[in-house]
Amino acid sequence: MAKKWQIYQITDKEEKEIKKVSEKYNINELLATILVNRKIMENEDLDVFLHPTRNNFHNPFLMPDMKIAVQRIRQSVANQEKVIIYGDYDADGITSITVLKSFLKDIGLDVDYYIPNRLDEGYGLNNLAIKKIAEDNYSLMITVDCGISAIEEIKYANSLGLETIITDHHEVSDKLPKALAVVDAKRKDNIYPCRDLAGVGVVFKLIQALAIEMNLPEESYLKYLDIVCVGTISDIVSLTDENRVIAKLGLLLANQTKNLGLKSLLKSSGYKKIDSMAISFGVAPRINACGRMGHAEKALKLFLSRDIYEINLLTKELNEFNKIRQETEKNIYNEAVDMIENKGMDTNNTIVLAGENWHHGVIGIVASKITEKYFKPSILLCYEDTLAKGSGRSIPGFDLHEALMKCSEAIDRFGGHSMAIGITLQRNMIGDFSQKLEDIARNLKIDEILPIIQIDSKIELATINKEMVKSLEKLEPFGEGNKTPIFLIKNLKIDSIRALSEGKHIKMTLRENNTVISAIGFNLGNLVNDYKIGDKIDVVGMLEINTFNGIDNIQINLKDVMKSI
Repeated sequence: MAKKWQIYQITDKEEKEIKKVSEKYNINELLATILVNRKIMENEDLDVFLHPTRNNFHNPFLMPDMKIAVQRIRQSVANQEKVIIYGDYDADGITSITVLKSFLKDIGLDVDYYIPNRLDEGYGLNNLAIKKIAEDNYSLMITVDCGISAIEEIKYANSLGLETIITDHHEVSDKLPKALAVVDAKRKDNIYPCRDLAGVGVVFKLIQALAIEMNLPEESYLKYLDIVCVGTISDIVSLTDENRVIAKLGLLLANQTKNLGLKSLLKSSGYKKIDSMAISFGVAPRINACGRMGHAEKALKLFLSRDIYEINLLTKELNEFNKIRQETEKNIYNEAVDMIENKGMDTNNTIVLAGENWHHGVIGIVASKITEKYFKPSILLCYEDTLAKGSGRSIPGFDLHEALMKCSEAIDRFGGHSMAIGITLQRNMIGDFSQKLEDIARNLKIDEILPIIQIDSKIELATINKEMVKSLEKLEPFGEGNKTPIFLIKNLKIDSIRALSEGKHIKMTLRENNTVISAIGFNLGNLVNDYKIGDKIDVVGMLEINTFNGIDNIQINLKDVMKSI
């Protein structure tokens, strides 16, 4: 599929700024170029961005209702009340429960928790769970990573005499739940500087506020940054502002973590370097697999346990759940691709698919992969009696949530945002809904939207060295809002080219005069049919150090290739 390469154009003013930044911070001009291109200094203090410390956390009491929440929790500690944490089943929710439960235990209050089953109860608060919590004589419920949209559920809790503190990070509607406190930086009356905290980030601010109010040492809450960082990176929030401070300091702590469960999980993931990649692709999928398969409590117990035998057993179980998740996901993906190809749906503007016995816990991931493969908005549904329930993913430039609002008469309910939605509709309405969505996309000329590769800078092959590539680590951790830099290198001659992994990937050796570099393109194996030895090509990709048999070599991790003009 054709992709649009968009390279940042540097102005004369920025050229001067790059030299100034390079000299002031003693960094090379390539690194300075990326910092200037991304306008880091306009949005953040560059010193804090490059070298964040524990002094760079914002005042937690700037967050709405924080003072009320802290006072109520202190009251529950003093009176030894029966308190329960109500969380979510994903990595953000699990780490949120871990941090809050552990901290409250440290200050003398042993609390319980409740995690709804993804397959039976779905996301968020529900009245049956609240009724059970009230019947068990809990006087205070603290939500983490959920609750902001639970207007009716909180009203029901109030009617049962159950007080609630909501801590959440999701978008807020015009009406707030009538809880005792609603701690969410996305509230319209919020003055807290960082709106993009993950759920576990909000919990971190809560325990920081409790520590300040109780005159506890900083270590009492900073020691949980390893777990906070796992939840933050896993939830794909923007790694800027305070999230960057959490991630950067948290990863340092994760490398020497005292949490036995996290240590075991990191080891089993196989990643030698503990960075954002290790969390995103090693740790997060294993935690999320538990929730997807209906066993979220296993992941929580792993983080809370101090029994090495139990930890080893739980780690094996998490790995097994992840394998089952991968296999289930692979089967649904292959079945979906076959349906698309056989029905000629790859020529459509949108893709809506439904299948028997598709696992509700993984179809969201498959929808993401279908969207990535075909670069089209896709919605995957699984049948449940007369209903079809599923998830959808979109492409930049097409607001899927807005599109669903225009065909809401064909839908029972839906929610989400422009890029990702959850949906329920009647089984017999799938055809009507699919056609309406297709018409909307066609009218918006979605077929004219091309995937864009944002290029940070054009560089010459001869200027690349290990010191330059290593210097890019100063930009870590990479993630949403702070992507790994992508570079353009032109007029390279192909010295060798071959496919790997049964044609899935491509491996090349590229040359410019006497300078040679290796390149690998994951999921670009089809390019082996388009190019041959001797061709001159332009490439875009990431620069990285590949270590093999103890020897370090620079390589290009390819994102796209085109013939040189």
